[in-house]
Amino acid sequence: MLITALIFGLLGSFHCVGMCGPIAFLLPVDRNNPVKRVLQIASYHAGRLFTYATIGLLFGFLGSRLQLFGIQQQLSIAIGVLMILAILLPNRMVSKYLGTQFLYKWIGKLKSALGNALKGKSIDRFFTIGFLNGLLPCGLVYMAVFGSVAAGGAWEGSLYMVFFGLGTIPLMTTATYLGNFLKAGLRQRLLKAIPVVVVIVGMLFVLRGLGLGIPYVSPSEMVAVEKVSATHSCH
Repeated sequence: MLITALIFGLLGSFHCVGMCGPIAFLLPVDRNNPVKRVLQIASYHAGRLFTYATIGLLFGFLGSRLQLFGIQQQLSIAIGVLMILAILLPNRMVSKYLGTQFLYKWIGKLKSALGNALKGKSIDRFFTIGFLNGLLPCGLVYMAVFGSVAAGGAWEGSLYMVFFGLGTIPLMTTATYLGNFLKAGLRQRLLKAIPVVVVIVGMLFVLRGLGLGIPYVSPSEMVAVEKVSATHSCH
């Protein structure tokens, strides 16, 4: 599933450029010192990855607690179904039940903090910018969080989010160097592909939970793991 997270982040980064591109364009990188510029951009990405890793750790831990009840397969199926429904259902309904409207109330404070961080050019400022950028409300990140819940544990969830973040780095870095380099028409076509990717990832989670015995995609070992866990919990 880590490869899935990487591909998810790579394809989803077109959405990231659309949503967070203005931040990447405004990064106060040193245009005259290539080495310092690379360090600044690396620090920015490190801040984003740290945020994603922390979020994945928390939600991965939550998922591991749920799996103690012997519902690992059911959890994977439920996460997959939620991913698919998040794409198929109207945005208003998704926002209502995911509580995203409440989260968006914090966006003003985050923008203010980002504005202050963007005034500096030190390496640690770029880390702060990346850290705050990772906290901005984003539907694509929410989908990745679903994946971290079903990853199997705290560290697995953290790693899932890190791989998702790594997938976004190439295009976000290109945006930082070249600015608004994608034509509007091409950007729109790429954005239309993102819901398809989310649905495919959701279907993979459903298949994983079904335990059909397909190597790497739907391993039957998940059933055995659940039975062993349930047996140990009874003694």
